[in-house]
Amino acid sequence: MDKPAQPFTDGLPNLSMAHFVVPTHESVQAAAPFTHAPRFLILYGSLRERSFSRFLAYETARLLEAMGGEVQIYDAHGLPLPDDSTAAHPKVQELRKLSIWSEGQVWVSPERHGNMTGVMKSQVDWLPLSEGSVRPTQGRTLAVMQVSGGSQSFNAVNSLRLLGRWMRMITIPNQSSVPMAYKEFDDAGRMKPGPLYERVVDVCEELMKFTLLTRERADYLVNRYSERKKREPERLGAVAADIGFVKR
Repeated sequence: MDKPAQPFTDGLPNLSMAHFVVPTHESVQAAAPFTHAPRFLILYGSLRERSFSRFLAYETARLLEAMGGEVQIYDAHGLPLPDDSTAAHPKVQELRKLSIWSEGQVWVSPERHGNMTGVMKSQVDWLPLSEGSVRPTQGRTLAVMQVSGGSQSFNAVNSLRLLGRWMRMITIPNQSSVPMAYKEFDDAGRMKPGPLYERVVDVCEELMKFTLLTRERADYLVNRYSERKKREPERLGAVAADIGFVKR
C-alpha cells in the first residue's frame, strides 16, 4: 500500500477541538497534596472458617498499615448474589461506600475450578462502573493476589486483572500467587517467612508507591476525550434524538 508523502499534515477533521486537551507535565502535578493516609479496601473471596484468602488479606492489611496506610477489610458474609436483591441491601451499601472511600484496593481470591470464586466475583459485580456522578472504582489502584491448594497457578489473578481493567482501575504490575496455601500459614493464620511472603511484601510496597503517585491525580488521569464530548448538552440531545427519545 502506497503511503502519502506527508501523512501527518492533513489535519484532524474528525476531532472536536473544543474537547481536545493536550496532556502536559504541568497538568499531572498535584495542585494540593493530600494530607491523610492512603486508604485501602481489601476484598477476599472465601467464607470458610479457616480461609487462607482471609489470612492473606490480613497479612496484606498489616503490611499496608506498617507502610502508613489506613485499611478496611470487607466481610462478604450476608452479601446477596447479584440480582437476588437490590442495591439498597445494607451489605451492598456498605461495600459501595467502602469502595468510594478507598484510594487503592487489594483483591484476594482462592482459585476454585481454575478461576476466582463466586464469592469474589459477586463482590466486584455489586460495584457499578458509575452511580450517578460517582464511580466507585475508576482511577483507584489495585493489587491482585490468589491462594490455591495445589501447585503454582495464575488463573485467578489473571481473571482479577481482567476485572480490574474493566472496572477502570490502575492495576499494578506485581502480583502474588500462593500455591499449597495450607503449608504457608501456621495454626494462628500467620503467613510463614520465605520467598512467597517476601513477594507479598513486594506487592504491598508497589501498591503503596503507585497509590501515592496517582491518588491526587486520579480524576485527571481518567478524564477522557470521549466522555467530555458525551457530557455536552447538545451531544446528549443529539444522541437522544438518534435513538428516538426526542424529536428533532
